[in-house]
Amino acid sequence: MLSTVWAAILKWREDRADDGGLTVWNLADQDSAWFGPSTAPFMINYRVDDLAGMLDQLRRAGVAIVKGPEHHENGAFAWVMDPDGNKVELWEPKIWDEKNKRS
Repeated sequence: MLSTVWAAILKWREDRADDGGLTVWNLADQDSAWFGPSTAPFMINYRVDDLAGMLDQLRRAGVAIVKGPEHHENGAFAWVMDPDGNKVELWEPKIWDEKNKRS
């Protein structure tokens, strides 16, 4: 069975990130568990300049980190829950090179 993927790529020409300033908007399958532990049918993804610094700031404010940081070919990621119980993805765009291949 083939599934339909709805997605869009937005380019931010003024962004100085290594990835050239892209934002990807994508819908997940209706039965996806990707948004868990949230029960919301969506997740917001925020681009950040310094993921480690942002996570330190959030921890000091009492925000629990759900998962991460993880390092992938398009950057570093971590996930937190907002006060309303929605999962939020934090993404620091990075070029996939030897110094960024940390697990």
